[in-house]
Amino acid sequence: MFNLNSIDNLKQYKHIHMIGIGGISMSGIAEILHNWGIFVTGSDCTKSKITDRLSSHGIFVSIGHATNLVEKADFVIYSAAVKQDDPELICARENNIPIVERADFVGFLTRIYSNTIGISGTHGKTTTSSMISMCFLEAELDPTIQIGAYLKAISGNYRVGNSDYFILEACEYVESFLKFNPKSAVVLNIDNDHLDYFKNIDNIKTAFAKYASLLPKDGFLVVNADDKNCSHLRENTYARVITYSLENRKANFVARNINFDSQGFGKFDVYYNNSYFGEFKLSVPGIHNVSNALACIALCTMYGIDRHIIKSALLKFTGANRRFELIGSYNNIFVYDDYAHHPSEISATFNALSQKKYRQSWVIFQPHTYSRTKFHLDDFAKALVGFDNIIITDIYAAREKNTFDISATNLVEKINSLGKKAIYISSFDEIAKYIKTRACPYDIVLTMGAGTVNEIGKKILL
Repeated sequence: MFNLNSIDNLKQYKHIHMIGIGGISMSGIAEILHNWGIFVTGSDCTKSKITDRLSSHGIFVSIGHATNLVEKADFVIYSAAVKQDDPELICARENNIPIVERADFVGFLTRIYSNTIGISGTHGKTTTSSMISMCFLEAELDPTIQIGAYLKAISGNYRVGNSDYFILEACEYVESFLKFNPKSAVVLNIDNDHLDYFKNIDNIKTAFAKYASLLPKDGFLVVNADDKNCSHLRENTYARVITYSLENRKANFVARNINFDSQGFGKFDVYYNNSYFGEFKLSVPGIHNVSNALACIALCTMYGIDRHIIKSALLKFTGANRRFELIGSYNNIFVYDDYAHHPSEISATFNALSQKKYRQSWVIFQPHTYSRTKFHLDDFAKALVGFDNIIITDIYAAREKNTFDISATNLVEKINSLGKKAIYISSFDEIAKYIKTRACPYDIVLTMGAGTVNEIGKKILL
């Protein structure tokens, strides 16, 4: 049975094996454990940059099942993507080796840090977590960090600090964030997503209300006052509620006089309780990032970080991996990659793109999961229709089988029905060839999705 309450208690396990170690969260846990001096091994179904990085740091990773490693381990952590009939899980059970799912183990980590800060919301978690991390680092507060993407400032997706601060993303999927023990929380927004699990928006709102109720009286709940689905959260917490807004002047932190430069980077004034707080500049594009920055400013101010430090850190932040990331250019054609995989995220990225100066836009969208594509088909089409040129490739299955009678061509047909031409191309090589023979100088090419679509950008730049 999983029953841990301290790092010393954890260190009684000399060898921890991780099934699905190549995942962004699992790899971060592996690195943290390794830094604590625990012998860590792992397995994953595919070789990747993440598994290569783990190996370079002295963590042995098997590509494919490794029951021989499980047999030698005295503790096993597994990813939620791992099925219960996985050979390594079966092996652990047969050998009476303690096993725990990733979210439960992260819950343990949040309990051993007295000041865990969980950043949640349907969209924007990684960027906002990165912004907050930058501010805590700039303030020399020495936090432990775990985020969902590569962050240049920490040369990875994790950092092991020596303070009681632990900054992490708190994901709502399958209500995993309810296993955490946050001191403070940020809720950026609540939107219709993961409907394969939640079924409807009311169930999602209930999950976030339960998350807010976990906060102690001496903690903070930072909430987006522009999101109507967040309005019920203050009724479900004893923590001090701090609001931020782009529109509501009654919020605690408000952005005014917002302007964008030719790169789409925002500059704005912040008012705190209706008093001028300062001018802030960003090095990431879009109005959605002004909102994310406000959440960061609010949280960091509550933690006593000087506004000048926050200003400096936000200006230095140039974005997390795969968040409207410029990956290269050729012949004055600029190739970006973005993780957007929900209609609201696509709309936010499109709005950020519209702040930039360019000739034409080319979007290559890879839908993520059959269920999400099915449930949001109309909204995906509406979100994509503004791009000048639209290419749709095959749905990335992730954890699912196609029991939803849906395909990428359904999305193409839906976009075409709105009077905008979209085309379907399956082969990544063919997509790259199509772009390279048609894009012109000062065009922007954007690969978009949470799957493997980013590989196309590399092919275009070859």
